[in-house]
Amino acid sequence: MTELARRKVAAFDFDGTLSKSDTLIPFLLRVTGRSRFAQIAAEVGVSGLRRNVDLRDRDAVKAEMIHRSMCGRREQDLQHLGNLYARDLLVNELNPTVLQRLEQHRDAGHEVLFVSASLTYYLEPLAQELGVTAVIAVEPSVEYGLLTGQMEFPNVRAEQKALRLRAWLGQPALGPMKNLELWSYGNSSGDHALLAMADHAYWLGKSSKMPNGAIMMSPSAAPFDTAEPAR
Repeated sequence: MTELARRKVAAFDFDGTLSKSDTLIPFLLRVTGRSRFAQIAAEVGVSGLRRNVDLRDRDAVKAEMIHRSMCGRREQDLQHLGNLYARDLLVNELNPTVLQRLEQHRDAGHEVLFVSASLTYYLEPLAQELGVTAVIAVEPSVEYGLLTGQMEFPNVRAEQKALRLRAWLGQPALGPMKNLELWSYGNSSGDHALLAMADHAYWLGKSSKMPNGAIMMSPSAAPFDTAEPAR
């Protein structure tokens, strides 16, 4: 019986991995304007003092910022801003070493994904420009063309990254994955679950926080096909 060829997939975190820095806050600034953004940040702080929002919970703070920044806005306006922002990111904000690795995977015929806690509004047009197969990211909820201020799914961070990627791959939520060779790239604790599920895990964060089994990716990193063997 002929053995099925292994599906080859490369999953990239975005902020701090493919991008040089955080991209969500600068985008929200474009959406709201500087004055309104400062007001929103102050409002979230007050909500924290009143214990309406747990300021220690990054997901809760993010959800509140998105709600206050986007609720009631037209989706087409966010799509337009996202297209413009994606162009700026493409020109100025991508890590050239990681971009080269992404292009190597793409040119080898691998499926390439963004698995990110950033917003689909700018990651999807950027993915289209780079030839990325799919985007798993934060999707704001929309009704009748207007943003509700909610998110369609939980924040794409930590275990949610692994769960969403497994679902996209058609793999079980737990246990070993079949007929798959997976490369994952990340830089923060929010990427540990994504890296843990990979055959080849690459780290771009602080060495002191690198998870077990990952490989530190240097600016002179070799192409993926000459890298360390699978774990």
